[in-house]
Amino acid sequence: MAVKTDTEVIIGGKVFTLSGYESEEYLQRVASYINNKLTEYSRLEGFTRQPPDRQNILMQLNIADDYFKARKQIALLEEELQGKEKELYDLKHELVASQIKLENSEKSLKSVQKELNESSKKIVRLETELADKNDRNKKA
Repeated sequence: MAVKTDTEVIIGGKVFTLSGYESEEYLQRVASYINNKLTEYSRLEGFTRQPPDRQNILMQLNIADDYFKARKQIALLEEELQGKEKELYDLKHELVASQIKLENSEKSLKSVQKELNESSKKIVRLETELADKNDRNKKA
C-alpha cells in the first residue's frame, strides 16, 4: 500500500499542507500548475476586476476546461492507439499468411526442381539409349 505524503506548498503566496498518496514531487507539480493558472489569469484586466469569489469560479471553470480537453485528447489518442494496434494485428496476420505462402511456394519449387532433375536424368538416359541404338544400327 502507498504511503501517505504530507508536503507544504505555496499557492497564491499562501502556504498549504497537501496530503495524498502521490509523491511530494507530484503534489508540488499540482501546486505549480495552480500557481501558473493564477499568474496567467491575474495578468488579464477583466479577471482582476472581478470579485474574489467570481475569480475562484472562473479559475475552477478554466481548470475544468483543461481537464475535459485533456480527457478528450486522451480519448483521441486511445482511439488512435487502438487503430494502430488493429493495423499492427492485420499486418502481422498478413505477414504470417505471406510466410505460409512463401513456404508453400518453396516446397512447390523444390518439388518442381526435383521433377526437373528426374526429367533431365530421364532425357540423358533416353538420349544414351538412342545413341546406343543408332550405334548398333550403324554397325548392323
